[in-house]
This record gives sequence, C-alpha cells and structure tokens, in this order.
Amino acid sequence: MVPHPPIILPEVGDGEEKKISEVTAAYEKVADEIASLKPDTIVISSPHSIMYADYFHISPGKTAYGDMARFNAEQVSFDAEYDEELVSTICRIAEKGGMDTSDKTNDSDSEGQGGLALHEFPAGTMGERDPSLDHGTIIPLYFICKKYTDFKLVRIGLSGLPLALHYQMGQIIQKAVNETGRRIVYVASGDLSHKMKEEGPYGFAPEGPQYDERIMDVCGSGDFKRLFEFEDSFCEKAAECGHKSFVMMAGALDGLSVKSEALVHAATFGVGYGICRFEVGGPDESRHFLDIWRDEKLDELRERQKDEDPYVKLARFSLENYVNAGKTLHVKDVMDMDLPREMYKNQAGTFVSIHKNGALRGCIGTIAPTCGCIAEEILQNAISAGTNDPRFPMITPDELPWLEISVDVLDEPEPISSPDELDVKRYGVIVRSGYKRGLLLPNLDGVDSVIQQINIACQKAGIPKGEEISLERFEVVRHE
Repeated sequence: MVPHPPIILPEVGDGEEKKISEVTAAYEKVADEIASLKPDTIVISSPHSIMYADYFHISPGKTAYGDMARFNAEQVSFDAEYDEELVSTICRIAEKGGMDTSDKTNDSDSEGQGGLALHEFPAGTMGERDPSLDHGTIIPLYFICKKYTDFKLVRIGLSGLPLALHYQMGQIIQKAVNETGRRIVYVASGDLSHKMKEEGPYGFAPEGPQYDERIMDVCGSGDFKRLFEFEDSFCEKAAECGHKSFVMMAGALDGLSVKSEALVHAATFGVGYGICRFEVGGPDESRHFLDIWRDEKLDELRERQKDEDPYVKLARFSLENYVNAGKTLHVKDVMDMDLPREMYKNQAGTFVSIHKNGALRGCIGTIAPTCGCIAEEILQNAISAGTNDPRFPMITPDELPWLEISVDVLDEPEPISSPDELDVKRYGVIVRSGYKRGLLLPNLDGVDSVIQQINIACQKAGIPKGEEISLERFEVVRHE
C-alpha cells in the first residue's frame, strides 16, 4: 500500500519533497524488500488508470510508456513490459464469472451483494482510451526500478462498482497468479484523504483525519473485513483516493495469512500519505473476509426486517412480489397486513428510496397523491423505484435481501419567495421553470447547503444555471 504524490519526486518537488522525507524513506524500504523478493511480475491497481463506472479495465498490449510531463518533469519516464499471459488468464477467469475462486463465494448471495450475475463479471482489456502509464503507476515504479527492474507489469484500474466487487477482482487476480505460477508483488497505489488541512489544496473536512486514522489502523493490523465498513458517503466526504485499490489488494490476499505493518503516515501538504507492507504466509480459512462480512451483513439486515416500520414493510412486500413473481399488488391484496388505518384512509405523495451497501439503488415517488390512499401510493412507487429508475438497472431477485428501504410521506408543498426559507434538514424543495420541475427530499447524505439542494433539484429538472425559477418547500415523515 503506497501513495503517489508527484511532489515526492525531486524532479517535481524541487526541494519540497524533503518535507516528507519519512515517506520517501518508507518507500525506499519497500523498494528494497521488493528487490529482495525478485518477483516475476508486479501487479499495480491505480485510481488514475482508465476507470469506468461498471467495468474494471486491465491494460492490454505488450508494452506501455509513461512520463511525468504533466508535472513538468518529462525526464521522469518509464517503459513497461506487460505480463500478457497473466493478463490473459485474469480476463479468462473473469469471463467465466470469476467467483469460482472459492466454493464459498460461488452462490446467489454473491450475485445479489454485487448486483451482477457471476457470468457477467465486468473485467477485461476493452475500452482503452489512453495507453500511457498514469502517475499512480509511475511513482511506485520510480522507487522500485531504482532497486529492481527484472519484472513484468499488470496494471488494473478501479471502477464505480461496489467494494465487494473490487474484493472479488482481487480474488480473480489471486486465482490467475496461482494458475500461472507467477511470483508477484501486489502494489495498491492510492493516496488517503485529500481533506486533511484547511490550508491544503482541497481544504479540510472532519472525515479526512477520521478516514486516515481508520485506514491506517485497518491496513496496519491486516483486519481487512473492516474495509467494508467504510460507507460511500463517508469516503466521499473524506475525499479519499485509494480505498478501492486497498480493497482490491485485500481480495488478492483472500484466505491467506498476512503479517501487516504500517510503516508511515504523513499529511504535511494536506493530503494523507500512508505506506503499509504485507508479508504473505500460507492458507488461513479465517481470512475469507468477504464471506464473513457478507454473512454478518445478511444476518443484520434480516434481523432488522423482522421489526420493520409498516410503511417500509409494505414497500418491500410490493417490490418482492413484483421482482420475484411479476405481480403488481393493490390495496385489496394487502388488507391482511394489519397496516395503520391512515394508510388506507389518507392520501399523500410518497417517495420510496432503496439503498444497497450504503449506495442509492433507486428512488421514485409522487409529489402529490395519484392513488386513492397512501398504501396504494407506496405499492406503486416501490415497484417504480426498484424497476423504473432510469439511473439504475432493474433490481434482481438475488439483490432483494440486501436492500435497505425508506418511505417518505410528503406534506402539501407551499410556495416560498426566497432560499432563506429553506432548511436542508427539515424541508425538501421543488423547483419549477416553465414545464420543467425538479424535487429533492430533505435530510439527504451529502447535501449540506440550501444552494446545493437547489442546484441538484435544478439538475434533475434539466433547468440550466441562471434560469429563473420558482421555489416550493415541503416537509416529510420519513419511515426507515
């Protein structure tokens, strides 16, 4: 686990690199150890390689070149020879689904947790937009190649997919390494939080130091299961760079004993830099961390669902019936559910929000009532949120146990004359311009200001910046 600050190179830092000399010393120690191991291949996962929302890009071809010209140091350059056989093996295993890496993970729960069928594991060499080596790869090579050069390279980008699939990508790498008999070193390239200091280039957020402390503890102890406990919203606020790279590395070490050591942490320039080393031993059945986390998470979700709020229970029941059996339920079908009377008597707009692993998976609703009662409104909107949200694919049966659902019941909207009458925690907002209309619910993770709330609502409505808008606000009763 290494960082990739361009300023650490004397050719870029021009003396500033001396302020992080402890990071340089740790980097050199890691390079010495790699040289002593004499690996056939070095696998690098880099946040700055080609990245897709739904696909892991593995760099193709025989060779690649990269330099630091964009940092005014074009004299720092590298020619790398790719390990084509190992790349081909990784791609072949991915094409077959990848998750035959262990009997434990080859089941329907893995599919539901990741949100993709096993035969569609999204990794390969397609879609290369730029073959040049990125700085997340070059900077580790800068230190390694001073000590050792007799190796080939495999370079893998990250993706917008869940943490579990990054771990599974690592498991695929492990299987490919075992099949080819390669001796490898895995380098997880990634800076930590970019929000460590007010005077830093990205400012400060409390989540910055919190992230760095947590990740150094996790990686320093080798307790990789805790990597899954970092929620997307927390990582986003911390502005971390390398978390998914570290998760992929953990997957490559799945089921193996590991001696971990945190070598250094620094945040001199307002960005966190951490280096950890991992000495790999033999098989250890207690370290199949994805399996352990998945089982614990499912147990937790099932326990929570036993005592669900009736509004949420109704939404879940509707979605499950539609996804599993294609059946659209109506109020007459749920009269035996013992729902509160107001759900049958009252009318209101409702929104159904669906999350999986802390990330939004679907959200659709109605501003004003469109059905005869709240229960009918929820029945319809639950199906729409799970199957018709254009931002996401339709929810699959195997995903259902992993879903966290909330239901917002909207009060009547009221016009307001100024953003000063809004409060992001208390009020949702409706923006209008001509026939265009956008809505944003209150009290959402990551929405911290009224201006941000209005801008997001305008984006959803397709209202250009600067166009005149009218505002309405509303309150909700949220059922979770």
